[in-house]
Amino acid sequence: MKKETSPARLQLHNLHLAQGERTVLEHVDGSFQPGAITALIGANGAGKSTLIQALMGELRPISGEVVCTVPKKRRAWLPQQLALDLTFPMSVEELVMTGSWPSHGALKGYCAAHYRKGREIMARLGISHLAHRPLGELSGGQRQRALIGRTLMQEAELLLLDEPFANVDSETVEILIRILRQMADEGATIIVVLHDMDHLQRLADDVLMLTGGHCRWMAPSALTHSQAPAHVVPFTLGEHHVGTA
Repeated sequence: MKKETSPARLQLHNLHLAQGERTVLEHVDGSFQPGAITALIGANGAGKSTLIQALMGELRPISGEVVCTVPKKRRAWLPQQLALDLTFPMSVEELVMTGSWPSHGALKGYCAAHYRKGREIMARLGISHLAHRPLGELSGGQRQRALIGRTLMQEAELLLLDEPFANVDSETVEILIRILRQMADEGATIIVVLHDMDHLQRLADDVLMLTGGHCRWMAPSALTHSQAPAHVVPFTLGEHHVGTA
């Protein structure tokens, strides 16, 4: 793992997790380092979604604990795009601006500084021209940029992403990699579910592999194509991979 330069703000201590009466993961230990991007990998059913639920506080462990010192208003979760309700009448700008809700409140109006920050974020992501476009009219890559814009508006210090490069164009991939790297360089703790070895090698500082109900930490350089789970393979941009773990 990456050498620690400051205390980890997200730690797992002998974590045991279950869905219903079925044990999914056990004896999970480790720390996610600030300023680092951790790739979460594993075959379908290995427990990736279960672990994410525990990290987000949505699933209570059977035993052990998740220790997170990041304030809730600075924690962000970017799910697969399939989770979006594209029929909801919301524009790109409106989605980006909701990133201010955890700290500002959902019922308060936005001030000039909020709108200025939102415009700066959309320009940074190359979606200024889409500000008033409904989400349902966007391509997968455009929606993903808007979702990332929301996390930038939130100033997230802990960010979890589920397959952020699935069903997006190559330009969006490059923008997302650059933005995520910048966020990590600014001290954010980032966890990304990945299914592509090339993206993993370009982006990740650490790797957490889930297999057989346990976890294994490793450096990206130690993970070869032959060692990776069967689903972690190069794929053509535009294909959409959906995990069920």
